[in-house]
Amino acid sequence: MSRILGIDPGTGICGFGVIEGRTAIDYGVISTPPHTPLPERLEDIYNSLHEIIKLNQPEAMAIEKLFFKQNITTGISVAEARGICLLVARQCHLPIYEYAPNQIKMAISGDGHAHKSQMQEMVRLHLGLKQVPKPDDAADALACAIVHSFAVKNTQKLS
Repeated sequence: MSRILGIDPGTGICGFGVIEGRTAIDYGVISTPPHTPLPERLEDIYNSLHEIIKLNQPEAMAIEKLFFKQNITTGISVAEARGICLLVARQCHLPIYEYAPNQIKMAISGDGHAHKSQMQEMVRLHLGLKQVPKPDDAADALACAIVHSFAVKNTQKLS
């Protein structure tokens, strides 16, 4: 059974969730203050993610692929935060697995267009949590980790 770090990348709020099997080990968000220069925000994400990895000792990182259709400016800053997450994973020698938002929704809920509340409830049920994980970004990161755990199980079954 492997320990997986899921990441929902973002500059203002970067969600993370660590699971092992069907157990949530740790989850939350890395928040950076608005109006702080972007390089400082990225440094905060970098340092915080290193600490999360050091504390939780995951064996792999599952990260959400970018999908944006309207605000390109927001998309660029999210891409920069995502790049920091990828860099930290590489520096920590974690294998990286990427999943598109609709892949995550389909795997978790059976509906590639599931609403956020449906996803959160399915994450809660899968991990046996008493309450829906908050904030939303942490639930999204947990969902990404869960999807990777499904992929690992399916690969093991085929071996």
